[in-house]
Amino acid sequence: MEVRVLRNLFDLSGKIAIITGGSRGLGLQIAEALGEYGAITLLLARKQTELDDAVAHLGALGVKAHGYPADLSKPETIGRVFREIVKDHGRIDILVNNAGTSWGSPAEEQTPEQWAKVMDLNLTAVFFCSQEAMNLAMIPQKQGVILNMASVEGLLGHHPSQAGMVGYSAAKGGVINMTRALAAEWAKYGVRVNALAPGYFPSKLTNAVIEQYEQFFLHNTPLGKLGGPEDLKGPALLLCSEAGGHITGQTLVIDGGTTII
Repeated sequence: MEVRVLRNLFDLSGKIAIITGGSRGLGLQIAEALGEYGAITLLLARKQTELDDAVAHLGALGVKAHGYPADLSKPETIGRVFREIVKDHGRIDILVNNAGTSWGSPAEEQTPEQWAKVMDLNLTAVFFCSQEAMNLAMIPQKQGVILNMASVEGLLGHHPSQAGMVGYSAAKGGVINMTRALAAEWAKYGVRVNALAPGYFPSKLTNAVIEQYEQFFLHNTPLGKLGGPEDLKGPALLLCSEAGGHITGQTLVIDGGTTII
């Protein structure tokens, strides 16, 4: 029997990896990890200046990266940018659905516009980005990996001492179950679909909440710390590489133990 060197299971050399919301925060952290192991990282985000900065940052680390400006809350934009990517690179091996937004308000005050903003980017765009990647590349290739960014907010009721986030929680719960459904349906094409569910990590999306509730989060996290700049890299690499080749439909929680107590 052939014995494979373990590190080769993590090798992503030459793989084309799309990371939505990849210009900063958790998306950029994942891009660093996949790029370090050889993937060509394609970053999708709304602002060209942030994409340029992220591409330069990754380039300084020796990571091949390209930026594609796109507002993924608009379905017509999703089709256009994914067709452009396939035209430029010929394939899509990995899709990381990371782009997201939130809106804090009491549930009884949530407006249709606020609800739609969160759902359009956090749930609907995840599905249609996945669909485009499948139809344009992964079905013809008979292989691929999709990694969705969920959240512990999709697993728990939001604590009543904090500002309400019903739309965000509902969307992330939808991502978790959509991950299961797509994994079951698309396994026949050789495609794996998994999710990460982070706890609180400092980012532009969470900084205001962390500033207000940091001591609460630390008190309720067994490891006693927030997520750090390296904490998503290993889990993302596992699920995007052959090292996770027999894992599909799963949600891996990275929260320092918050959800176990």
